[in-house]
This record gives sequence, structure tokens and C-alpha cells, in this order.
Amino acid sequence: MAAGRGVFALLIGNRRAAGYFDATQRGLVTSFIALVFAAAVRSFLPIIVSKDHDSALVSLVQFAILFGVQLGCAVIVLRQIKRMDALVPYLVADNWVTFFVTLIFGALTAAGIAGDGAGDGITIIFGIAVLVLEVNIARIVMGLAPLQIASLVVAELVGALLAVGIIILIFPLPPDAMAQLSSLGQ
Repeated sequence: MAAGRGVFALLIGNRRAAGYFDATQRGLVTSFIALVFAAAVRSFLPIIVSKDHDSALVSLVQFAILFGVQLGCAVIVLRQIKRMDALVPYLVADNWVTFFVTLIFGALTAAGIAGDGAGDGITIIFGIAVLVLEVNIARIVMGLAPLQIASLVVAELVGALLAVGIIILIFPLPPDAMAQLSSLGQ
């Protein structure tokens, strides 16, 4: 409950948001449990909703790649700015943000409101909300200066792009998706 309040406080920019997160070892472990649960929901929801039995393992691996590459890029920035002390608070808050965003987006997808082309506006709103949350994690929870915040957010975006590239190399797009992409360029 406290983490949910913390995520909402981050979303609205409340300066006391950091107090809702437990940055101890216990809090870090709890946030990782929530992250694994969110990954499982994200991976197995398509099986429950559309009976697609081939995507759960692939989705879990993709989630792990995305998380690992983004975390690696964040660690590089934190080492560069000599703020490794902010890594645990970052992980705790970011894991809880991922948990709640994944659950809410998953519920909207299961209801047919978001995902698969339906509700592209909702996807854009979620993207903006995630960007606000990431900036506020860096600003409020980690206490970074503006240039450090920009560096961290850019590193996370670069990490996401690198992860997508790795995922596409490991799991090529199906031929029908490739045909759609190639037709967009014409």
C-alpha cells in the first residue's frame, strides 16, 4: 500500500514520495518480488486472454533483457556521476513503478481498452506518465541535479533502444509484421 501511495506521489511530483519506499535490503527484495510478479502477469496475460501459448517464455526473456540493459545503462551513469549510493532507492522505486504500471496497463489491455492498436491514446498517456515517473524518481527519490536527471533518463532511453535491438536480433519479427513495417517505408 505504501509503495502504491509512493508511485502516485511520484506521479504528481510530491516531494515526500521517497518516504513511501523502503530503501533497505528488505525493501529491495520486496520490490524485486513485485517486479517478478509484474513480469509474470505481463507474460502470462496473453495466454489467459487470447490462448496464445507460445509467447510467455519469450515475453519473460524480453522483459529480462529490457530490465538488464536499462539497469546496466543506469549503473554506468550513476558511476560516472559518483552516485552509486542512489542505486538501491532507484531500484526500489523503479521496480514498484514497473509493478503498478504493468498491472494497470495489463488490466486495460485485458479489458480491450489498450494494446494491439486499440487505445493508442492510452498508450501515449502511459508513455508520458512513465517519463514523468522516471524523472521524478531521479529528482525526488535519488536527489539528482537537473543535468544528472537528464543523463539518467537519456541512459534509460538508450538502454531501452539497445534492448529492443537485442530482442529483435534474438527474436526476429514474424514475416507478416516485417511486411507491415516495410510497407510503412513506401
